[in-house]
Amino acid sequence: MPASDSYSVVPYAELENFFSLLVTSAQGRGIPCAITSGMACVHFGVAVATKDCAVLCDAGKSDDFRKLIADTPLRGLFPNYRDNIPPPLDARWMGGGWTSHFTWKTKPEETCLDIFGIAPRGSSPWDRELRGIYVRPNVVAEMKRTNREKDWPFATALGGKMLDEGDADGWLHLYDGDVLRLCAKQTPPPEHLAERRPLLRLSPFLDTLLLKRLLLAERAFWSELDELRVKIYQKPLRTYTAAVRRASAGGRSFDQSHETRIECALTHLPFQPLRDYGLDRMIAEAKANVGVTVGPDVLEWLPAAEKHFHGL
Repeated sequence: MPASDSYSVVPYAELENFFSLLVTSAQGRGIPCAITSGMACVHFGVAVATKDCAVLCDAGKSDDFRKLIADTPLRGLFPNYRDNIPPPLDARWMGGGWTSHFTWKTKPEETCLDIFGIAPRGSSPWDRELRGIYVRPNVVAEMKRTNREKDWPFATALGGKMLDEGDADGWLHLYDGDVLRLCAKQTPPPEHLAERRPLLRLSPFLDTLLLKRLLLAERAFWSELDELRVKIYQKPLRTYTAAVRRASAGGRSFDQSHETRIECALTHLPFQPLRDYGLDRMIAEAKANVGVTVGPDVLEWLPAAEKHFHGL
């Protein structure tokens, strides 16, 4: 490829093909993994494009996946860990919910890969019934319950897709009042789902103001829970990142960078930070915050978040 081409923006079709081949190769080697998040949203028809790729990978296969990534060039460029922040792609940390990040230094924008060992907010095994190289829409929708406002329309769109395909669990992901009412006119939600999402007891959602308030409370709750999760991981990352920066002065190869991260992580990063903090404690704190910001009367309507730590 001409040198000038390596400095052009990598078009989405090329990124999609590159990461599709990477995951296909990994699966062919017996590494359970699949694409999730933004690129999965594009595949399912609820997003236009994305710059990065996110992959869920069996934590126990972290070593195998890391070696495959290290040997996979993009436009003649080989990857490395992204900056000094990412934890090592290693089963001990990936099994505790840490996320590892890699980059191919394409120009003018880097090409990035985020790897999860555990699906945040996952309520079931993410590797059950994969859609080829993609996880199920349900997994993606649960991961989209974040503290970022831009993620919520994707969750709703995925829920609608699931209902169109006859998957009743799509009711768990509708966060737009108009969409909820429209779907309820066609087919009411199954009663058993109200145990996981009490708001569904409002069917057919005729009380518009109450519905708006409870949807606000749900989003606030998941947002608070996500903010707590991020803060718990960020706290030990500060000393870890500083240690990696000191040890990496002058640059490192992929293998050297990995070994440096292992050494620093053993000193600074706990294996199971969320469990160390306490899952029940996290949920209780998130609920308390919603009680203050939205009102204590909405707490009985909040979803059963204790079911959303599968794999930890």
